[in-house]
Amino acid sequence: MSITLEQVTKRYQGQPVVNDVSLTVAEGEFFVLLGPSGSGKSTLLRAIAGLVDIDDGSIALHGSDVTHMGARQRGVGFVFQHYALFRHLTIADNIEFALRVRRMKAADRRARRKELLKLVALEGMDERLPAQLSGGQQQRVAVARALAHKPQVLLLDEPFGALDAKIREELRWTIRRVQRELGITTVLVTHDQEEAFALADRIGVMNLGRLLEVGAPRDLYARPTTRFVATFLGAANLLLALQGAEGIRLGTTPVDATARTPAPTGREHEVVTVLRPEEVELAADREQLTTSYMGRATVEELQFTGALERLRLTLLDNQHAVQTTGNGGEGRIEATRLQSERRAMPLAVGAVVAVGARRMHVLPTPLSSFSIHAADEPAAQALAQAPLLETLATRMKTRVATCATDGAPNARPGVAVIEGSGDAAARAVQLLRSGANE
Repeated sequence: MSITLEQVTKRYQGQPVVNDVSLTVAEGEFFVLLGPSGSGKSTLLRAIAGLVDIDDGSIALHGSDVTHMGARQRGVGFVFQHYALFRHLTIADNIEFALRVRRMKAADRRARRKELLKLVALEGMDERLPAQLSGGQQQRVAVARALAHKPQVLLLDEPFGALDAKIREELRWTIRRVQRELGITTVLVTHDQEEAFALADRIGVMNLGRLLEVGAPRDLYARPTTRFVATFLGAANLLLALQGAEGIRLGTTPVDATARTPAPTGREHEVVTVLRPEEVELAADREQLTTSYMGRATVEELQFTGALERLRLTLLDNQHAVQTTGNGGEGRIEATRLQSERRAMPLAVGAVVAVGARRMHVLPTPLSSFSIHAADEPAAQALAQAPLLETLATRMKTRVATCATDGAPNARPGVAVIEGSGDAAARAVQLLRSGANE
């Protein structure tokens, strides 16, 4: 059964927690809603289930509008984060509960229960109470109970959150196997990126009530279109580079980068690029690099994480041309190395290395960074504290640079910011004539 949402909005006390969301989940698809706490993903899931009424928009299951139907009439299965099992009932009675409500014959109920217990690998545990099972086993019972009445849609609200890592991984495999065997349309809500990558056919990333991007896991990771998705789906270095007709460069160095939009034929302009830590190459000197040279860097921090070594580096060259955003300071980048790479070139804190970029992705964002133009430094600093500019810079995870012009326009990369005074239009024209793009 397919799921179609059209401009769904849900408000609490006048504030939208789900804001104008449109989405189609195909029949038999495993779709994951991913986002931070408070992004609206659980509210959206409950709206699909009929547990929450929506204020605007519509919800359809397999082409039938169910917007105003109750939860029972929609025929979906719902698995809660904290199991929600009846503690005084046996596992058998928990699973058969929905079937009793539907007045199914006892023999048919028993047959269905045994079928489901075999499906979730809990055969022979019919007469146990929930308290006699582990957390992972209880969650398997919750899945079996949700599937008892043969729903065409299965909804999972962070079902692995209360489990330890090993049990969580085993349960993921169980749910994915069950979903494939039954061919049931499934929507999972989580804030765990690894979980989403392991299970999803497609992922939808939510933040602040909005559905930002939807796509296959590999596509979203390799070619995101927003800063938020780039940084939420794993670690990412956001670099400010220059794009022109001849390609992308960091400072004076051309780099290999992919973009969803072709390079313009006009003048050079600033862009935001994504460099994943695993795409950073380290070598003793520039000649040993096999990729685009970014500059030299000092190792500030080393962290052993098992299969990988994580490094935090501060660039020594191109520090102003390669201005990183969202990594705790300009000129700072993160890198990861396999243990084989670590053994081939051991590093210590304080070591100086050559840094290369294997692959970068250009975000199709219209705004890269902000450059404040003011008569003097105090005026520039005052403008930098403007609430609108602070909000934009924080949400965009970008930098705000100040430029005291002393009356002489001097365009810099990024979006020029000036005070909205009476002569603002004339100053804007001067900046545009001196080379400003935005």
